[in-house]
Amino acid sequence: MGVVNVTPDSFSDGGEWFEPAAAIKHGRELLAEGADLLDVGGESTRPGAVRPSPEEEIRRVLPVIETLAAEGAIISVDTMRAGVAELMLDAGATMINDVSGGQADPDMLALVAERKTPYLCMHWRGHSIDMQNRAEYDDVVAEVIVELGERLDVLRQAGIDLNRVALDPGLGFAKNANHNWEILRRLREFAVLERPLLIGASRKTFLGRLLADEQTGEPRPAVRRDDASVAVTALAAAAGAWCVRAHAVAPNADAVRVAKRWGTV
Repeated sequence: MGVVNVTPDSFSDGGEWFEPAAAIKHGRELLAEGADLLDVGGESTRPGAVRPSPEEEIRRVLPVIETLAAEGAIISVDTMRAGVAELMLDAGATMINDVSGGQADPDMLALVAERKTPYLCMHWRGHSIDMQNRAEYDDVVAEVIVELGERLDVLRQAGIDLNRVALDPGLGFAKNANHNWEILRRLREFAVLERPLLIGASRKTFLGRLLADEQTGEPRPAVRRDDASVAVTALAAAAGAWCVRAHAVAPNADAVRVAKRWGTV
């Protein structure tokens, strides 16, 4: 899954693809690098981010999704708003990536059920502005599995076909670095949920802290975390992940190929 952030304040690229023309060009480049699908979003979900208005979110992503979908790209719209999701499905998106798992907008699950769209449901405990205050667990893996299982029950009750649902444990969302590493270390345990698993570790802060400058202690900048992201991709693929969300597609696609071949020897 290639990431197309149409935002001015993304942690990973600093708004480099904020203008529609730049985002469209970037999406084409990611597809050429081997992306199977593109995740297009107009709201930054980095810790502390302030939400744009629905109108602004639509303004950012609509021309990007319309153009790339018309060119044949498989598009996932990264949004927590049912109104935005509905417009983007009409514009050519084929999947909804909802980091709130249907908790941010009460109309989202009804939309997913009605449109029978593939749905990516992430573990979520609150909006970016204060989510890190909720990063408290006794056993992060066990608790995230339980909470995702509860979301699956809610989705089923809303009339959603769970065969169209994939899950995301939500690295960095109401989780500190130790939580993220524990989830990755025990990734195979999520198989109990019997749903495909997406991993979104690319360029995240916990990698920057791992790679911090030895003299200053400053985390490595996001754009210099791709090698570590690729290592996580290879390990996640080997552990059975269905998909990885990546900013730099080509090296991550290579990592998946290596993991697949490794597993067949």
